[in-house]
Amino acid sequence: MKRLLFALFAVALGLTAAEPRLVFTKDFPGSTPAYVEISIEKNGTIVYKEAVDDNNPITIQVSQADSDAIFGLADKLDHFAHPLESPLKVAFMGKKTFRYEGWPEAEARQPHQVQFNYSADPNALALLDWFERIAESERCFIELERTVKYDKLGVQNALILVEATRDQKRLIAPQQFLPLLDRVIKNESYLHMARERAAAFAAEIRALPSTAAGQ
Repeated sequence: MKRLLFALFAVALGLTAAEPRLVFTKDFPGSTPAYVEISIEKNGTIVYKEAVDDNNPITIQVSQADSDAIFGLADKLDHFAHPLESPLKVAFMGKKTFRYEGWPEAEARQPHQVQFNYSADPNALALLDWFERIAESERCFIELERTVKYDKLGVQNALILVEATRDQKRLIAPQQFLPLLDRVIKNESYLHMARERAAAFAAEIRALPSTAAGQ
């Protein structure tokens, strides 16, 4: 009887358990942006915020391979059950937090969270780099969106910034830029060289394999 009750309880937990989610925050007053929050679901859905109460977050989709790589690093870090702060004395580079929410099957565990300024752990550095690349990509998106809407002369420079991020292999989910690029391409009120640059970049994104494009 006890075994049956335990099994039923485990099933109930499994039905109500949340899907695994990773959340990264960086609080760095004086920097731009001063706050970043990035959450990623196991299926690759990412939500990017620049304020705790951000009413206009950006949602993007990365490939399953990228999501698996990110969650794989969290697995190697034991889901943040242990400290990551380095004993070395370094300058303040922002308070960073890794958080793991939700557990597979019926594991009744509390979310794990760890904060650090600087870590020398290679897996922590690799995971941090993923989140920093996502943040850099969304900053590029925000700047391009701003110029497309309000500063047509600034579109060229915004496109150059996106391309520089791409050339450094730090651009995440490039397909998110396609609606903005198409808007520039189709509107003759933008500079001709900006429209040409947008067309070349859009063609490059569309030629990418679906996994490379983050679809």
